[in-house]
Amino acid sequence: MGSITVRTGAAGTADGRRREQRGWYFYDWACSVYSTSVLTVFLGPYLTSVTKAAADDEGFVHPFGIPVSAGSFFAYTVSLSVIVAVVLMPLVSAAADRTGRKKPLLGAFAYLGALATACMFLLDGDRYLLGGVLLVVANASQSVAAMLSNAFLPQISTPEERDAVSSKGWAFGYAAGALMLVLNLVLYTMHDSFGLTESEAVRICLASAGVWWGVFALIPLRRLRDRRVEVTETSASAPRRLLETLRDMRRHPLTLGFLLAYLVYNDGIQTVISQAAVFGSEELGLEQSTLITAVLLVQVLAVAGALALGRIARRHGAKRTVLGSLAAWTLVVATAYFMPSGDAVWFFALAAGIGLVMGGSQALSRSLFSHLIPPGKEAEYFAAYEISDRGTSWLGPLVFGLTYQLTGSYRDAIISLVVFFALGFLLLARIPVRRAVAEAGNTVPEKL
Repeated sequence: MGSITVRTGAAGTADGRRREQRGWYFYDWACSVYSTSVLTVFLGPYLTSVTKAAADDEGFVHPFGIPVSAGSFFAYTVSLSVIVAVVLMPLVSAAADRTGRKKPLLGAFAYLGALATACMFLLDGDRYLLGGVLLVVANASQSVAAMLSNAFLPQISTPEERDAVSSKGWAFGYAAGALMLVLNLVLYTMHDSFGLTESEAVRICLASAGVWWGVFALIPLRRLRDRRVEVTETSASAPRRLLETLRDMRRHPLTLGFLLAYLVYNDGIQTVISQAAVFGSEELGLEQSTLITAVLLVQVLAVAGALALGRIARRHGAKRTVLGSLAAWTLVVATAYFMPSGDAVWFFALAAGIGLVMGGSQALSRSLFSHLIPPGKEAEYFAAYEISDRGTSWLGPLVFGLTYQLTGSYRDAIISLVVFFALGFLLLARIPVRRAVAEAGNTVPEKL
């Protein structure tokens, strides 16, 4: 069996760290427009309308002979994308840690996702199956690329810097999402003035996210650097390396416990993000322009929320701050169930609540997990972490889709997500994170 020695410390000088950190922030800037404009705002309602156009008289489509409610197709496709990601991520992460070449793999998957997103311009008429395929490719690629980007975090920051660096990355991402949404809102609401149909405007918005992703991904690919890996024996194959990683995770039960808590509550977060536009359009009867404005509000407040919760974490610790954010998420989801139809003001209030807690809960979870990874296994551990991240969670969308298919109510579907936040809170509260950091072989920060 092969063995390797990996040099994974943070960049040697403060200037070197800052240069890589600034480049790393721009990957969040590049890819977050996909999560915002595509997954959160436009693709859910648009793909649902395309699917309904292709449905039979009973409201079902039949991809590959499988009967699927048109209203559930988008949620099921998001769930399918994580199955593809689950297959890919452990193999890619094993190759990244074994060779030390994270950056070329990051570039390959970033540009595959960007290309699939740009090709969504072709989604028209009743081409729901094309939309489903492109969504699976883009979402899975985004998940793999985000895993590789996250794996740089322990290498470009000291333990004391990590919460702040992670929070700034999320803030960059939300700022990019807000800027792109302003442009999208202008194009969508004034599509007649530009000589475009509503469908053409939506497809341009979808494709522009892919172009943005591809252009700005050049910055981290230029600034980040791979760390040298010294191979002392013939390295194990990727499948064997995967088995070794799974066995290694069993030797770190507290890290595994945190990962379980994260997978549960982040399923809830990602499902709210990916299904909010469908809930707003289909259940509340809100116009697309209202949905875009609400998501824009989320992005703007998420920048402030991510930075503010980062400061709170420096005083009270990341774990306590995340637990507080999960309590707020539970309140937000419960409020959504009782929201009156057609009332944009209440929907904007809900969006404000989401924005204030979303960035901090995600940024601090990422930095907290980075402390719990044994040195040299960043990509492999972040592969497991990324399974549930950024709209690729499988259980939440599946529960959401099944609840809608069984009840016909998006209100019932949204309230079903409360269990993810409540259970995630209980699981995280039980983890002694300081002991977990020490047992992983890392330096314990003063505040955690």
